[in-house]
Amino acid sequence: MADQKKAPVFCEKYCLICKGARSGNGFCKALQNLELKIVGKKGCIWGKARTEYYGVTPDQPIPK
Repeated sequence: MADQKKAPVFCEKYCLICKGARSGNGFCKALQNLELKIVGKKGCIWGKARTEYYGVTPDQPIPK
């Protein structure tokens, strides 16, 4: 049980930029694109955790 990772929820539910960009907000999308260019395709530390856990980058929705 200790080896099991917890789902990273900050990027998915609480980050105003990522959550807003995925929902279609143009301003948030522009900020997120700038962030992804500066820190890399996986994004910030929370975005990287989300990418590792779900297998999608912060600008993409989680597959069902």
